[in-house]
Amino acid sequence: MVAGPPDDLERERMLRQLRFGDNARIRAGRSGAAEELRRNPPRTAVGVLDRCVAVLGAVESGARSFTDVVELTGLARPTAHRLIQGLEDHGFLLHIGGLGYVLGPRLLGLAASAMHDLPLRDLAHPILERLARSTGESAQLFVRDGDRRVCIDSAESESELRTIVEVGSTLPLTKGSAGKVFLAWTGDHDSARLIGTADDAAKLEQQVATTRRRGWAESVAERAPGVASVSAPVLGPDRSLLGAVSVSGPVSRLGQLRAKRYAPAVLEAAKEIERTLGL
Repeated sequence: MVAGPPDDLERERMLRQLRFGDNARIRAGRSGAAEELRRNPPRTAVGVLDRCVAVLGAVESGARSFTDVVELTGLARPTAHRLIQGLEDHGFLLHIGGLGYVLGPRLLGLAASAMHDLPLRDLAHPILERLARSTGESAQLFVRDGDRRVCIDSAESESELRTIVEVGSTLPLTKGSAGKVFLAWTGDHDSARLIGTADDAAKLEQQVATTRRRGWAESVAERAPGVASVSAPVLGPDRSLLGAVSVSGPVSRLGQLRAKRYAPAVLEAAKEIERTLGL
């Protein structure tokens, strides 16, 4: 028997949950999952898939109990139990005693494979290498992943004293120059929510406004002692944010007074990536 389409109330619950973890627009320059669901309501044949996505979205930002998943998705408890069990069996969810449900190893493996297959990463790599050579500092490319940012590629400085950000590293959006870039090109409501979690929200709000105005960001010893960075946005055809390009190095070489010297090279690298993508 094929179930009927979800009613409007249930679909709205699903939309709210998808918005909570939606980062597809930022990462790929496309409409987010919630917007796609609004434009194209799920058909009866894939209703179970939409419910599975809602369950995964519920644990995207951290461990959740069974009750949390039920409340966040709006699913009936028996339905949520069946879906969770199935996702566990396939390795998409993992239960950790005392914490709850988290994303499973199979899903994380697929995410890692997708990260390495991103056209953005492949096309940007030669540009990162040139940026690292021209500035003498390490260069990175970040994309947004929920409420954090992930490094999908890097080119290390040839200097013995250098910063290293490993590919796959996840970092906060409220610290570091790349984080400010993501906040500056994020919707007002989402940006305000994230800024509100910062240690000094007023200061970060001012820095984000400055980033939006001049088109690049800087940071000095915000994420790690002795490390400074400069970042610029890579924008899609509708001015949506695809990622952020950064150079990072020791404060002794890339401090606040010297950041402006690096900004033109980082901005040019971001524009070159956009041109390479045909934007």
